[in-house]
Amino acid sequence: MRYVGPGLLVTVGFIDPGNWASNVAAGAQYGYSLLWMVSLSTLMLILLQHNAAHLGIATGLCLSEAANRYLPVWLSRVLLSTAVLAAVSTAMAEILGAAIALRMLFHIPLAAGATLTTALVFYLLITNGYRRIEKLIMGFVSLIGLSFLIEILLVPVDWNASLVAWVTPVIPEGSMPIVMSVLGAVVMPHNLFLHSEIIQSRKWNLEDEAVIARQMDYEFLDTLASMLIGWAINSAMILLAAATFFQAGTQVTDLEQAERLLRPIAGDWAAWIFALALLFAGVASSVTAGMAGGSIYAGMFGKEYDIQNRQTLWGCGITLLGALGVIFLISDPFKGLIYSQMLLSIQLPITILLQIWLTSSRRVMGSHVNGRLELFALSVVAAGVIVLNVMLLFS
Repeated sequence: MRYVGPGLLVTVGFIDPGNWASNVAAGAQYGYSLLWMVSLSTLMLILLQHNAAHLGIATGLCLSEAANRYLPVWLSRVLLSTAVLAAVSTAMAEILGAAIALRMLFHIPLAAGATLTTALVFYLLITNGYRRIEKLIMGFVSLIGLSFLIEILLVPVDWNASLVAWVTPVIPEGSMPIVMSVLGAVVMPHNLFLHSEIIQSRKWNLEDEAVIARQMDYEFLDTLASMLIGWAINSAMILLAAATFFQAGTQVTDLEQAERLLRPIAGDWAAWIFALALLFAGVASSVTAGMAGGSIYAGMFGKEYDIQNRQTLWGCGITLLGALGVIFLISDPFKGLIYSQMLLSIQLPITILLQIWLTSSRRVMGSHVNGRLELFALSVVAAGVIVLNVMLLFS
């Protein structure tokens, strides 16, 4: 049980409000048909997160630190700058989601709710260590999962159609933006940086191969279990939207509308639980986005994540305050959430290719370098993400 934690910190990043918008849109517009994308994305995610964690375990460096050490400075700065922008895009969706939830629950204006959320998240980051934040996040993930379990029990889900849709790839006409937003909402660039940072922060003995081997074994179990929890919660979002909005022929254009429409279909309790779970998801995932931004920015200068150092603090500030600034500028929050996830999927190939290059280098990984099978699987994932991005561009 001492090894549980890093995977769940990553999991909360892909059950954030951006996922909510993408999954509600997918279920409301296309019913159960895009459930396969959650399954495919989760398989990709397990492989990528496991690989990122191996980098941290084998080298004692996070992805950002390794890029700074083994790439030319100018190239690492360019690549990592795009990752910082991805973290800002992620944080924007997460802070915005929490602000939307506050408006649903307490009628707080969106700008005020976003400001309150940002202040709370910054406070949590500057006052908590890794282990305390891990416990906080695990609590949030448990509450979100319980909320959706209750939601699913309140609506009439077509389980036969769901089982088929989970394993049958279908891309309905006009659905590519939603398909890509679902991909970007599950396989997220900042989570790859975050996992490599968290896993190596435990400071084990890098000279002892037995210690490293044990870390890798337990890391895989933690990652696998955590990603499957995320798969279940993301699937539940599409199931809920498909069983309610799609069946009723109702188009959903924002999360507040989704909450209002749930009331006559599933009752006041369902709508209240929906809003409360969104608040939990927004706050928890904003914390992990801030940590990721701090880790990426500090790594650009060869520093490890430490909220007491200037680079980490600047990274957290750029991520959270940059996200808050974008929120003040957008006019349509729901579209902002969906497009933020699309932007993540566009940056994702850069992070994946960087990670594959580092973990396939014997100079970086030593004896823990990617084997042929692992390199092939990672290359297939990278190719798949790039092809989907090209399809999005042409659509």
